[in-house]
Amino acid sequence: MQNRTTIKVAGESGMGIESAGMIIMKALKQLGFYIYGEREFPSLIKGGRANIQINFSKNKVRSLSDVIDIGLGLDREGVLECLDTVKEGGILIHGFERWNKVIKDLPTRAEARNLKVIQLPAREIALENGGNIVMVNVVLLGFLWQVLGLDITSLKSQIALQFAKKPELLQVNYACAEGGYNFKSDILIEPVVQQSVVTQLDTAEKLLIDGNSSIVLGGVHAGTRAYYAYPMSPSSTVLVYMSKIAKKYGILVKQAEDEITVAQLTLGSMHAGTRAFCATSGGGLDLMTETISLSAMVETPLVIVNAQRPGPATGLPTWTGQADLNMAIYSAHGEFPRVVIACSDPESCFENVQHALNYAEKFQIPVILLTEANIAMGYTTVKPFQQNTIAIERGLTTDSNELESIAQSDRYKITDTGVSKRWLPGSSKSVYFANGDEHWEGGELNEDSDKAKLMIDKRNAKTAQIVKELPEPEVFGTEIADISFVGWGSTKNTILDALDILKEHGLSANYFHYNFVWPLKTEKFVEFFKANKKIILAEGNLQGQLGSLLEGQTGLKFHQKLLKYNGRPFTIEDILEQAK
Repeated sequence: MQNRTTIKVAGESGMGIESAGMIIMKALKQLGFYIYGEREFPSLIKGGRANIQINFSKNKVRSLSDVIDIGLGLDREGVLECLDTVKEGGILIHGFERWNKVIKDLPTRAEARNLKVIQLPAREIALENGGNIVMVNVVLLGFLWQVLGLDITSLKSQIALQFAKKPELLQVNYACAEGGYNFKSDILIEPVVQQSVVTQLDTAEKLLIDGNSSIVLGGVHAGTRAYYAYPMSPSSTVLVYMSKIAKKYGILVKQAEDEITVAQLTLGSMHAGTRAFCATSGGGLDLMTETISLSAMVETPLVIVNAQRPGPATGLPTWTGQADLNMAIYSAHGEFPRVVIACSDPESCFENVQHALNYAEKFQIPVILLTEANIAMGYTTVKPFQQNTIAIERGLTTDSNELESIAQSDRYKITDTGVSKRWLPGSSKSVYFANGDEHWEGGELNEDSDKAKLMIDKRNAKTAQIVKELPEPEVFGTEIADISFVGWGSTKNTILDALDILKEHGLSANYFHYNFVWPLKTEKFVEFFKANKKIILAEGNLQGQLGSLLEGQTGLKFHQKLLKYNGRPFTIEDILEQAK
């Protein structure tokens, strides 16, 4: 299936699962493979069952598969996880010495599924090579490379990077990796990949990057000068990465005491003229809704990144979903325009945060940028980002002559487009009130009914201009097909992988993707719907929120709905099964 190989590294949280996974992914990426890797972990600092799944291929891979070829169990929990999820006839590697006492039925369960189970004396190998029990993972990685049939040089180069700051440990880790690589198992296994495959790969430069890091890079590229956040999974690593590079790029980074303060700081910075944004998750966005409404009233730009996770309340804080679409569109009181953009992969994270900042400033509105846990924390190989392709649009009045003649009443002046002049405090002699109450053109308090209506109409007139400027939805595959999917966000990646497979089996399929989800553009969707005979909605929520919006605005009804809302992303098997 797409010639992909899938590895699962599993164990308890705190066992070094992420470190092991990153070494594997970086080493494979160095060889030229395409990678998609995603972590699963409980909301615990230590303990609980966790894993990282790595899908790699010589062809493009963008999503997860349910088919696990090789399981690497780091401890009892890891062995149990792999025992349950590695495919029939697959390989289970572990160094758990007490398995015969703790998992007494392991041989029986493995035999029932025809698993090839290899138990390494990993601790013994580590100690023999001058290491300690912490280095058991490196021993297992070495043996994994033998099973894959790859030259250990690629693995050692990534171990070197991992221990660059601890050179005294490097040679010991090399020896432990080689000890695992040279271990002779009684179970004969043909190399899964083979080194000869590497010579056929496109070794062109690729990035291995997650969505949160891509948002940071996009924000820096867009001229961001301030970033605010309160740590909230799965958006927390935006704060971590931004703080690491802030000094280099002259960015103020502040961790506030709560999400209310975060939103207020972001809005205040934008009012003062500093390009700023913030990131949170569903519970944090709940707290930011009053500031969203204030942004609309004072017509000051506001950009919020919402990395979705399942709710309500704390919900599943380290898992993924697409249930916040309605909240992004409808949260905050009053009627006003906003833009909601949904990311699907690192490239769209990099580009869409730039679009979000531009739309917010150009139209003087709040913009919400949606990601999901699997986008935020999942790793993908992508082409290097295209730079300087999205011009910075600040929508500010900066001409000195114009600032000299500008009047207070220009700030919220009634215009056909709904957009009035905006200038930075102190840049002109004219001042205005950024008033959260209903106001008139200069920001002065107003409760006159006629003027209130005019001002509400003025703000909402922006919607027509926004709709004209937003890009159209995209169609992937043929314009007309036997089976069609409609979706948004990370669903795109899984469906595109599935389309490749369906094509191999002679079934024509296509996909209609929404990147800019509000205001909703429907003309192209109606054309797509009329041209195709079986339309399936695919969404990561219970209600089919985008589908309901489309059905409500067009009167059309989806033929089928594929909805997943258990905290897990779609896999290619989900899509293929629905296609069948």
